[in-house]
Amino acid sequence: MSEGKLTPSPCIKQCRLDEAGQTCLGCHRTLDEIAGWSGFDEAEKRAVWARLLALPRQVETKSCHRCGAGFRCGEGGQDGGCWCGELPPVLPLMPAGGDCLCPPCLRETLRQAYAARGLPAPF
Repeated sequence: MSEGKLTPSPCIKQCRLDEAGQTCLGCHRTLDEIAGWSGFDEAEKRAVWARLLALPRQVETKSCHRCGAGFRCGEGGQDGGCWCGELPPVLPLMPAGGDCLCPPCLRETLRQAYAARGLPAPF
């Protein structure tokens, strides 16, 4: 997040609370962070992002929302993060309630999103 730009919400529209009912399993914000977001100033929003980015990555075995293929989410990236973090962000990728896409389906979705804008995919 750079100075001068509005800090975007961490919400990824995958809203579910943890068992304690205190943290969103989608964006990992606390209920206080979610409730206060619209009233936070930019420094407070950046502090939330800093906390979220410092959380350890959780690796999960998932099934692709589109094709059903199994894959690992949260690993495989050059910097130790998830492989999908190295692709350009284009959201939303799937309807609300969907989950991650496997590498081939995510790449195809991104290619289609770029093509719809008349642009070549940058990968």
